[in-house]
Amino acid sequence: MPLGEGLWNLSYGSNGILPACDFTFGTFATGYYLLDPVDIVKGDIDVGDTPMPRRDGVRLGQDFKTAGATITFDIGVDTVDDAPTQFGRHGANLDAVSRIEQAFDGEAVRWRFGTPAVLRTTQGGRARRFYGRPRKCAPAASKLTRQGYTPVVASFFSLDGIGYDDVEQVATVQINPPPHRGLKGPLTTPLRMTGPGATKTPGEVMIRGTKPTWPVITIYGPIAQPACEVVGKWKVGLDLTLAANERVTIDTRPWALTVLRNGSASVAGKLTRSSPRLPDMRLPLGRQDLILRGSDASGRAYMTVAWRDAYAYL
Repeated sequence: MPLGEGLWNLSYGSNGILPACDFTFGTFATGYYLLDPVDIVKGDIDVGDTPMPRRDGVRLGQDFKTAGATITFDIGVDTVDDAPTQFGRHGANLDAVSRIEQAFDGEAVRWRFGTPAVLRTTQGGRARRFYGRPRKCAPAASKLTRQGYTPVVASFFSLDGIGYDDVEQVATVQINPPPHRGLKGPLTTPLRMTGPGATKTPGEVMIRGTKPTWPVITIYGPIAQPACEVVGKWKVGLDLTLAANERVTIDTRPWALTVLRNGSASVAGKLTRSSPRLPDMRLPLGRQDLILRGSDASGRAYMTVAWRDAYAYL
C-alpha cells in the first residue's frame, strides 16, 4: 500500500524471537515529525587514477563507489498531547522513544547476512524505496523529555544509494508450442520452417527511471537448456533441465546475487560460460525485448521478469 505524502516507513522481517519492524514516521500525525529536511549523503569514490610515468598528469582509471548513501533524519518525538499531566506525558514520551530505538536498532535484520531492510517514502507524489540497514538512533539529552518531547537523530544506510520505484513491474514471457511435424493445410505462401523450440514469444517491456536496474528472472518448466535473452544486450543460460513442477530463479540484485532451483538449491554452477556475470545483468533504460529460449516439447514453459525502475535520487 502506498505511503501518504511526506511519510517514511522502515520495515524488515522477524528473525526467530527477534520481532519484525513496520515503523512509520515523518509527519505530525505520526508523532515522529521531521525537524529538518532529510539529508542524503552519497558515499566516497575509490579513485583509480594512476600517475603518468615521467610526465605531468594522471591516467584516469576505473572509479568505484566504496559505499552507497547515508540518509539522516532529525526527528522530533512528540507526545505532548498524549496525557493531561506532566507525569503522563513523560511516560508516553519514554515509550515513544523506545519504539523508534527498537525500530532503528534493527537487530532482527542485522544478524542476517546479505539481508536488507527497506526504507520507503513518498515525496512529491513519487513512491520510492531504498534497500540497506538502519545504522543509528541517538536521542538527545533534553529537559523537554519530561514535558513530552525529545529530539532524535536517526540514520539509514542505503547500500547502493539508488531510489527504487515502490511498485514492482512484472513481465510474463511465454514459450511458443513447437511446430507440428509435417505440413497441415490450409497453407499460405511464403512457407516458413522453424526448428523445435526455436520460435519464441518476445516480451516487450519499458524500463523507466534514470538508471539501469537489476531484474529477478524466474523460469518455469518443463524446459531444457533454458535461457533468458534481452535482445541486443545480453543472454543468460543454464545447463540444466526443469520438470513441469520446477523453477529456477536468477536474482541479480546486489544484496542477493543467487541462482536457486525451487527456491533453495543453488545452481549457480550451471550458468553457461557465455552468460554475463550477475552484476552485469542490468536492464537498460528504454524499450527492451525479452525472449525465453530453450527446448520445450509441451509449449507450457514460461518465465517472469520482475524489476523496479531505478532513480539516482528520489
